[in-house]
Amino acid sequence: MLSALGNVWKIPELRQKITFTLIMFAVFRMGTHIPVPGVDPTAIEQLFANGNLFGLLDLFSGGAFSKFSIFAMSITPYINAAIIIQLLNVVIPTLEQWSKEGEEGHKKTTQVTRYLTVVLAFFQAIGMAIGLKAAILNPNPVNILIIAITLTAGTVFLMWLGEQITAQGVGNGISLIIFAGIVAALPKNIGTIYHYVQAGTISYFSVFMFGVIALAMVVFVVHVENGFRRIPISYAKRVVGQKAYGGHSSHIPLKVNQAGVIPIIFASSVLMFPVTIAQFVDIPWVKTVASYLEWGKPLQTTLYVGMIIFFTYFYTAVTVKISDMAENLKKYGGFIPGIRPGQPTADYLDHVMTRITLAGSIFLAFIAVLPNMIAAATHIEGVYFGGTALLIVVGVALQTMKQIESMIVMRHYEGFMK
Repeated sequence: MLSALGNVWKIPELRQKITFTLIMFAVFRMGTHIPVPGVDPTAIEQLFANGNLFGLLDLFSGGAFSKFSIFAMSITPYINAAIIIQLLNVVIPTLEQWSKEGEEGHKKTTQVTRYLTVVLAFFQAIGMAIGLKAAILNPNPVNILIIAITLTAGTVFLMWLGEQITAQGVGNGISLIIFAGIVAALPKNIGTIYHYVQAGTISYFSVFMFGVIALAMVVFVVHVENGFRRIPISYAKRVVGQKAYGGHSSHIPLKVNQAGVIPIIFASSVLMFPVTIAQFVDIPWVKTVASYLEWGKPLQTTLYVGMIIFFTYFYTAVTVKISDMAENLKKYGGFIPGIRPGQPTADYLDHVMTRITLAGSIFLAFIAVLPNMIAAATHIEGVYFGGTALLIVVGVALQTMKQIESMIVMRHYEGFMK
């Protein structure tokens, strides 16, 4: 393994890409410590000390949110914009046409996503500045506008940073920025556990149990993320002129977790909305509803699991075009053994996709409620492990490792993924 890792530094191009990526990480981490002008950091810390409502957002931003730095919104508006554009592909013919135009269509879609990111970031920044008005030193409209523009500029800069990593570094830049933010919280979590042990709040056995569960869950997530249902495909022989084409076998890989972390993000956003509203309004019935939807409550957990399963099916149905898949197979002379081409093939693929999506949705729901289970088993509070963060870290790490692996093997070196 060590010799295989040493092969990475033997390739000048790969060495430069990794170095560039690490430098961009350093720029990102420095930006998380640059405060937004006109904000009282002490007041922000007190707001966060009153609850963990924004804990997930702070985790994704690498602690920038709790510091209210220029990167407080992280890359979240860009992710929201990308999801919206992807969903609109189904209802807007122009976007659907662009998705079929290859590289040129991808450039157009990326441009629209950038514009939508700026709009979403600005409105989110306005809402954040108004919601955290108690921490603003002089909360007049001009200062709120300056803060909103600063936060929007920070998000746009992170979007540019991610695109630079994608173009000149290793891996997907946007995903790696989120990855870096989550991993940056690891030392803080370890420090929290250490202080718990020192204070006698938890035992060494609880720490050992936490480590065992964490390791087991990482292995489990890696296994499921690499899980595919392979549908065998055969191609009939065709004779064109004096040459014969086809006659070989292949397969269609249907991923178990086709939806990724999107269902968890959708479900948590919906359930977080009334709780967020209740933080800033003094309406009794809104606060009553929010109290039942607090993190870890039975109703919240039940709705959370149900919404994750629903959104998994919804997002998979939107992004996986079964009819197009069956049509392309028929067009190129491919067929599933024992299944007639055309509609019977589409029905069979839809049946298989429905079954494996159920497994994927249950997996996502289990991972999402994992922090509650870990806290109950180990009595370690305040250490976020599981859910979206675990899926992102494992998924991005696997994706980046595969890209590095392909570059190593392409240059005739022994890779490190066997």
